[in-house]
Amino acid sequence: MSNNRILILDYGSQYTQLIARRVRELKVYSEIHPCTWPLEQIEAFAPQGIILSGGPSSVLDPFAPPLDPELLRMGVPVLGICYGMQAISHFGGGSVEKATHREYGYAHVDMAEAHPLFAGIDEKPFQVWMSHGDRVKHLPPGFRVIASSDHCPCAAMSNKTNTLVGLQFHPEVTHTQQGKKIISNFIFDMCGCEATWTMSSFIETQIQLIRDKVGADNVILGLSGGVDSSVAAVLIHRAIGDQL
Repeated sequence: MSNNRILILDYGSQYTQLIARRVRELKVYSEIHPCTWPLEQIEAFAPQGIILSGGPSSVLDPFAPPLDPELLRMGVPVLGICYGMQAISHFGGGSVEKATHREYGYAHVDMAEAHPLFAGIDEKPFQVWMSHGDRVKHLPPGFRVIASSDHCPCAAMSNKTNTLVGLQFHPEVTHTQQGKKIISNFIFDMCGCEATWTMSSFIETQIQLIRDKVGADNVILGLSGGVDSSVAAVLIHRAIGDQL
């Protein structure tokens, strides 16, 4: 499979599936994997870009979901959302603190400078959806603030090369007015992806992969009748017919 794809590392957000949906709506393939996925597997997956989801945890907790700092040195563009941004700061040499004002709901964000992530966004300020109790206190080395809100001095941050970025708000939800544009800017302008993926092309690819893997063998499928096994049954039957 082409590396024209986005990896989403899941930190437990209720919106993680929605991030994948937004990327796929833009005709770029994405996969969700746990935030504990080893670096070797991430490198083998060879994503064009990586998105770190939000999550209910605090990076200040002793058993907070981790981020391997080496991931930030892979040379692959990374977008951290909410907890993902705080993880970039906390594990990347900055610091996070409990916010004096917990934000949940609509907020307005002011851009501090022009940035590729905000290209084409004309509203100043623009409306976003916040959901956080912590905030970035000290930026990681080499980072700068690129947007702020009334209660969040660092609503967005970027490194010098604009390859590592973080958003305290959620661009994947419809409440953020320019959220889809922000995701589009990340995957196309910053990651260099192409809008070539469709569900039909995914089905064709999977059928060929099944044929290649099975060859002349037979396959036994345990069918529960649920969505996953039913879809698997249809794909395998299309691929190998009576060998199933």
